[in-house]
Amino acid sequence: MSPSSTVCSFLILGVTHQGRPFRPSDWAERLCGVMSSFRPPGAPAQAHLTYSPYVTPGFERGVKCVHVDARVHQIEPMAYQFLRGFAADNDLQVEEGT
Repeated sequence: MSPSSTVCSFLILGVTHQGRPFRPSDWAERLCGVMSSFRPPGAPAQAHLTYSPYVTPGFERGVKCVHVDARVHQIEPMAYQFLRGFAADNDLQVEEGT
């Protein structure tokens, strides 16, 4: 991340900049599953069986998406950068400050 970049919450939409739906259809659940271990301190022992409260799948305006809370950066900056990179590498639309 460049020094001028701001860490903020964001939304990854499951649609490319060209307007095509992102595939596979379960991409959001897979991505959130990978990020499930990034949790607040003191999370219960079985918490790994659920999504992280900081990276959650959802729908916005009928499009599958992933909500990313900026607090994941406090736990692991590389996880935050991974999510940013995933969106950029797959040409996915991102909405800042959600």
